Amino acid sequence: MSRFRDRTEDFKDAVRQSAISSGFNESKLAAIMASFIIHKPRQRTPFLKSALKTLESIGALDQFLSKHRKDYVDRHRTTEQERDSIEHEVTAFVEACKEQIDVLKNCINDEEASSKGWLGIRDSSNADTIAHKHGVVLILSEKLHSVTAQFDQMRAVRFQEAINRAMPRRKLKKVVDSNSIDTSKPLNLEHRETNENQPEPLRVQQELLDDETRALQVELTSLLDAVQDTETKMVEMSALNHLMSTHVLQQAQQIEHLYDQAVEATKNVELGNKELSQAIQRNRSSRTFLVLFFFVLTFSILFLDWYN
Repeated sequence: MSRFRDRTEDFKDAVRQSAISSGFNESKLAAIMASFIIHKPRQRTPFLKSALKTLESIGALDQFLSKHRKDYVDRHRTTEQERDSIEHEVTAFVEACKEQIDVLKNCINDEEASSKGWLGIRDSSNADTIAHKHGVVLILSEKLHSVTAQFDQMRAVRFQEAINRAMPRRKLKKVVDSNSIDTSKPLNLEHRETNENQPEPLRVQQELLDDETRALQVELTSLLDAVQDTETKMVEMSALNHLMSTHVLQQAQQIEHLYDQAVEATKNVELGNKELSQAIQRNRSSRTFLVLFFFVLTFSILFLDWYN
């Protein structure tokens, strides 16, 4: 059995001697060997930088929601102004992330349009890269949607709390009004007894003041009920409006996906029509060739028969 000898060190010495003879010194050789062992990091493309920036923004938004969740949900921890400021900051975060995702989508569409040839055929070498970028944008959209879904749950808790806080006030006001009506009857009787003992001009003036007070009380009560009804309806409308905007956003994403599929199907139909037209032309040319072939064959047979 033959023995094998390791010649790796001999090879390294030969390479070193040839490099030194070519003008390389020890520092250059060490740098080259280090570059073989420790590879330099690849330069990031602008698309990758934007995608990573968007991912960091979504992560920052998630951390912000986790930090201020209790402050936003529990009304005893913060005031309404602070809760409104938290909601404003979250809305600004979401809008910025959406704009960044839209920029990435436009970048993909431009690259996809530039990668097509003059016949509308895609370059196969760039198709995988475009598909990868579409996947990156889809992942970012799903992450943003999950974060906004958490915020929607927080807003739903706040709206439900506002509705529950407004409904008992209306019930309590009705009970107070009924009790005030019941207690006003003996008071009116007492006023009448005292007014009977007072002089006539003072009694008439007191009755007028009492009538104006009761009318003003009834008017203020009706206005308070109307304001509370309006407040409850506005809170319900705000909650419904936010839910509708969330569903509209989901439908917009679905419609955009369907539009992309429709555009792709239209392009495929156009390519199919071109192929069909080429096939029809080939069929016509082959038919003409067959007719010409049979004509020449018939003429040759008749010529040979006449010649014989």
